Amino acid sequence: MSEESKKPEEMQENGSCQEVLEEGEEARTAESEAKEETAGREKETEGADGETAAETDALEEGGDTEEGKKEKKDKKTEQIEELTDRLQRSMAEFDNYRKRTEKEKAGMYVVGAKEVIEKILPVVDSFERGLASAQEGDAFAEGMQMVYKQLMTALSEMGVEPIETVGQTFDPNLHNAVMHVEDPEAGENVVVEELQKGYRYKDFVVRYSMVKVAN
Repeated sequence: MSEESKKPEEMQENGSCQEVLEEGEEARTAESEAKEETAGREKETEGADGETAAETDALEEGGDTEEGKKEKKDKKTEQIEELTDRLQRSMAEFDNYRKRTEKEKAGMYVVGAKEVIEKILPVVDSFERGLASAQEGDAFAEGMQMVYKQLMTALSEMGVEPIETVGQTFDPNLHNAVMHVEDPEAGENVVVEELQKGYRYKDFVVRYSMVKVAN
């Protein structure tokens, strides 16, 4: 075979090899592009998953924080309510103590005042008996009458008052009946005579009246 006849064949073979090489290069390029595209998609997916996970963690963390704040607030509220309850109890106990103390002091004052008045009443009785037997126009008796009025005024200002008797219905809470008479002119169970004057201090009887009761 001549060299001229071989050249077209060699050229044809060289062309075929070139085409094969070009096709292989294109295949590798396509494969490489496909891999790069797949890797890009995987990165995007991983990024999206990462963002989703981060958002989820943030939400969970935020939820825990809100829950923690709520728990702290509930504990503070419970402490405030407990302290408020204790304060109210202490104030109520102190108020009860104050009232009880005032009542005891008032009771002690009444007892002391009654004892003093009981000791003064015999002096008042002596004044009344002496003035009842005094003659009219006696200057000394008139002076004693003024002293007696001053004493009775002082007792009245203290809250000491004589108990009404004659003409009143007998009251065992105020009167001490030592005599009983039949008197058609008097009403039933009515006091007709006072034998000893009784006194009371405010709402308490210091001395019962000794009386005579009719019918």
